Amino acid sequence: MTIVREVKPSDDAKPSNVVSYYTPEQPIPAGTFIPPEDNPNQQPPGLFKPIQIGNMTIQNRVGVSPMCIFSADSQFEATPFHLVHYGSIAVRGPGIVIVESTAVSPEGGLSPHDLGLWNDNQAEKLRPIVDFIHSQSQKCAIQLCHAGRKASGQPLFLHLEQLADESVGGWPESVVGPSPIEFRPNGNLVRPRELTTSEIKRIVQDFGKAAKRAVDIGFDAVEIHGAHGYLINQFCSELSNQRTDEYGGSFENRIRFALEVIDEVKKSINNESIPIFLSVCASDNSLDKKGWVVEDTMKLVDHVIGHGVQLLDISSGGNCYNSISRSRLNDDHTLPPHVEIARKVKRHVGNKAVVACVGKLERDPVFTNKCIEDGDFDLALIGTPFLKNPGTVWNIADQLGVRWMRYRFSLS
Repeated sequence: MTIVREVKPSDDAKPSNVVSYYTPEQPIPAGTFIPPEDNPNQQPPGLFKPIQIGNMTIQNRVGVSPMCIFSADSQFEATPFHLVHYGSIAVRGPGIVIVESTAVSPEGGLSPHDLGLWNDNQAEKLRPIVDFIHSQSQKCAIQLCHAGRKASGQPLFLHLEQLADESVGGWPESVVGPSPIEFRPNGNLVRPRELTTSEIKRIVQDFGKAAKRAVDIGFDAVEIHGAHGYLINQFCSELSNQRTDEYGGSFENRIRFALEVIDEVKKSINNESIPIFLSVCASDNSLDKKGWVVEDTMKLVDHVIGHGVQLLDISSGGNCYNSISRSRLNDDHTLPPHVEIARKVKRHVGNKAVVACVGKLERDPVFTNKCIEDGDFDLALIGTPFLKNPGTVWNIADQLGVRWMRYRFSLS
């Protein structure tokens, strides 16, 4: 008796068509919640529900916050290190990876080892990173920045607030700001030269050109850095802006630079499918009456949403050397540093914008998940834990009892 076995084609691991080398196609992004077969109606916890940002959808509410790693070469270009760094995180399931602060102008870097995006060569060195992330069916954004008076510093792993002079590739003679006010009186950073109106217009255009380069090489979103005491933040706050022209004085004048940057980025991108993010310094965390406060932020966010910003990345501090810890300013000292302020912003803007929160959110995933489910904010941006463990999303899933996430890897 002959037994005839029906022969069927074997399953095939299809290659991704995004990159030239072999990597398996990922039809479902890692980090996607899939209900178990025995409970197909099971709902994911808030942190693992998809969210739409403009026309872009991401599979969960855990994002990688932009983190400066001060590892670019002397031309401010990305190296294979950056591909390994971002690629190792992206394959393990965050909803979006935001690439670190990237200078839009030659004088705008935080350090001589920042990434830059003011020329096409710098853009092309970033392309392999974007392509790899897309080959894993994941999303990525880039944070565009001008450091203003805090430019030309040493990488923070060498020194905190130490000037990088010409001997190490710095540019102290080219450091600029809204006003000639140094970050720390008698400190190690230089007193900036006050920007002229024409120079301000040029930097606005630099933001737009960098945004276009970012989109041209495939980034899914662009974040404008308006926090941490860098140039946009410097213009907004009276602590660093004492101009008497159309960019200083009144609240409307001080936010003018920020709005012009947003408008230029939007015009340069010219693509409604690419959302614009803005990192916001919600407060200078200063006791000085001239400092930027939460009430200023509430007015600012109304303006920026009207100009096309779709995600608000809430942070604080960094614009004055003697700022107070955010936790000391919170009404509830048990909260992570920015939860209370993100909650206020979210209640103010409602569904007009996505609100992201930062600051030690990984320490208590159950609490962070409750914040998401209660509508306190929409997206948890986590930074340094991903440096310690690229699989931080997996750890959060485990602590929330999520066992049916889609992973690329399995244990043998």
